[in-house]
Amino acid sequence: MDYIWLALGIAIAGYLIGDGLKNFKNPNSKNILESLDESDDHELIKENEVHHFIGISMEDAKDLIREHPNIPHIIINNKVYYPKAKLREWLLKIGS
Repeated sequence: MDYIWLALGIAIAGYLIGDGLKNFKNPNSKNILESLDESDDHELIKENEVHHFIGISMEDAKDLIREHPNIPHIIINNKVYYPKAKLREWLLKIGS
């Protein structure tokens, strides 16, 4: 069992080192974490999961949504979704 974790760790380390070497001569290139952030631009969060993203209780999330009807959201087939990138921007704006 320990060998599996060791093999997994070596594989991840190899990937990260390879990714770093690939971009060694191009310091302006995006790393893997920056690439993952780009995929958030079109990702939607279900209404009942938004509290996980914000990091608050479900009741507090419902109160926040009720108090701020301008929160970025879209409705598809009578279900409310929150665009992850726009929700992040909105949270940063109200937090400052």
